[in-house]
Amino acid sequence: MSKYLITGLGNPRNEYAHTRHNIGYDVVNAFVIKHGGFFKSERLADLAEIKWKGKILICIRPTTFMNLSGRAMKYWLNKEKIEVENSLTIVDDLALPINKLRLRKSGSDAGHNGLRDIQNVLGTDEYPKLRFGIGNQYPKGMQVEFVLSRWFPEELPLVRLKIEKCIEVIEDFVTMGIDKAMSKINNLNFDSEPER
Repeated sequence: MSKYLITGLGNPRNEYAHTRHNIGYDVVNAFVIKHGGFFKSERLADLAEIKWKGKILICIRPTTFMNLSGRAMKYWLNKEKIEVENSLTIVDDLALPINKLRLRKSGSDAGHNGLRDIQNVLGTDEYPKLRFGIGNQYPKGMQVEFVLSRWFPEELPLVRLKIEKCIEVIEDFVTMGIDKAMSKINNLNFDSEPER
């Protein structure tokens, strides 16, 4: 059975729950719930193992805090003997508008502390990432507060819709490969009204 590592980036502790910066946690949670799994506390991460369509998906929420995400990712890649191209890291992205998702095979950390640490620890930026646009509607100098804030009520329908779409992207990534998954998702614009 081929094996994959699905990493949702975020910070442990309740004060960070459901903030923009923790959207990686929320996506991985939703994926695990959909597939009937549950998390247990393991070394450097909460972990759930999902068996689906002949694949094993090791789903982790690093408990190292965002800035040390690389430690957890490297540990579980090594422990489970997973190739880095069979990993998918889900992360918030300030540079992407809130109506966008972007799947990439590689790419820089773009100033994101979690991605920077992963890149430093793995020694490469060649690992797949699913970037979840969180928008950038904040006053000058308030970036940190914005990233650590919760969604505005009017954004929630769109956020829920995009979380559902992220579950699909994870499924496509492991069943059809990253190229086909990218071509399905990267040009879509989401709005909060699902198509009927």
